[in-house]
Amino acid sequence: MAHQHDRQLRNLLLAAAAVLAGCAQLSVGPREGIGQIDHVVVIYAENRSFDHLYGLFPGAEGIAQAPAEQKTQIDHDGNPLATLPPVFERGKPSDRFPSGLPNGPFQIDAPPLNRRYDEVLPSPIHAYYENVEQINGGRNNAFVAMSNTGAWSMGYWDGSRMKLWKWAQEYTLADHFFMAAFGGSYLNHQWLICACTPTFADAPARMRPQLESDGRLKKRPDSPPSVMDGPVHVFDGNVSPDGFTVNTLQPPYQPSGIAPAEGGDLDLADAGKAPLPPQTLKTIGDTLSAKGISWAWYAGGWDAAVADGRRPPSEKRAVIYASAPNQLAFQPHHQPFTYYARVAPGTADRAEHLKDYDDFVAAIDAGTLPQVSFYKPVGRLNQHPSYTDLAQGDSHLDELLQRLRRSPQWPKMAVILTYDENGGYWDHVPPPKGPGWGDRWGPGTRIPALIVSPFAKRGFVDKTPYDTTSIIKFITRRFGLEPLPGVRANAGDLTDAFDFIGH
Repeated sequence: MAHQHDRQLRNLLLAAAAVLAGCAQLSVGPREGIGQIDHVVVIYAENRSFDHLYGLFPGAEGIAQAPAEQKTQIDHDGNPLATLPPVFERGKPSDRFPSGLPNGPFQIDAPPLNRRYDEVLPSPIHAYYENVEQINGGRNNAFVAMSNTGAWSMGYWDGSRMKLWKWAQEYTLADHFFMAAFGGSYLNHQWLICACTPTFADAPARMRPQLESDGRLKKRPDSPPSVMDGPVHVFDGNVSPDGFTVNTLQPPYQPSGIAPAEGGDLDLADAGKAPLPPQTLKTIGDTLSAKGISWAWYAGGWDAAVADGRRPPSEKRAVIYASAPNQLAFQPHHQPFTYYARVAPGTADRAEHLKDYDDFVAAIDAGTLPQVSFYKPVGRLNQHPSYTDLAQGDSHLDELLQRLRRSPQWPKMAVILTYDENGGYWDHVPPPKGPGWGDRWGPGTRIPALIVSPFAKRGFVDKTPYDTTSIIKFITRRFGLEPLPGVRANAGDLTDAFDFIGH
């Protein structure tokens, strides 16, 4: 009887194991789980940290959870500041803002500042070496000392007034999503598409920083000893001493921040600028194309910028770097694929994959979006400080999300809305470090990320650690692509933000 009981028990266990195996197979089947998503849309806004916009979001790790060590900013000598320095504009104390603010984060849209969402406000420096020093080994207490705007880097908003806040409440907000690379827009756009830092081995000496033995930027002789006396002055540069491009360089093809030349593509004498040589590193575009997956990079103002790039030098360019809030303000260094030889002007890949915002809208409405879409808003609508405000971009992105939700393709769509980098604004959460995470390039400061989809968890704050390479990991997993080597092994692949059961 004992043997019969053992056999019955063994058979039950085998049957249970078979059921579990079947469930496991079901969860990774081609049309179950992540396979239900047919269209991925990535929206890439500009220059805001998580605490700066969502630091008051209920259930998120926000400003209230910040330890005193992360809130209290230090001076160049390492000692805590008695108060914050003034807000600096163009290197001098600004009379637009109060001085003597308490040392720590402050609310921009509350007394004593009372600023509005539709105002064009200062832009803190957001550069590679400065960001490394601001993070200060995870203490996040040198944002003020290494900023060009003094106190301003510590400002945050009551984001509940934003339209995007409502989308975060309805769908998923990731509160441990970090920008992939230290620094600014150029490098983080590269990491969005290739998880890599392009090289420029022959960059001239004037483009390289001067560093101390510990890797910190050398201060210029005229740099104030205290941030209370003015912004720091450093020997910064675009290209690391060993030839990696860490700060903004211009594309080698038009549209570029380098003006056109007579009978040529770029005027290489334009203000002594040197473009990044055409790149051949493997990108997500390459891996998508290799698998036959349709994709496009849509950019606001693209067609107008292409026309600008064809203007003779005698004509003023209409949209490239136009800086007034009501102008388009197209930024060439926000277009990462334009640095690559595969999509040079005149190639079939450029015609197929680089498109204008009007093409994006038409495809949304017609239900003809490619399987993977990237969208970069034009400057006026991307929320970048100093040449636009929060309000215009907030309205634009809200309208875009509504449009996507009305699209015939919405039932099988996943939208990831995030920011390229923190814009020099403080955030208190230390970036992940250690094997499978940290390297010389990042991750940098925490930024907002929203996941909007019929499959997204509703009213959910996702605390999984992610960075910008998580977007590549998600797309790679969904479409069975060749993995890109720079994607961080321990970064989540965004699937924790989804609930595929019942769809």
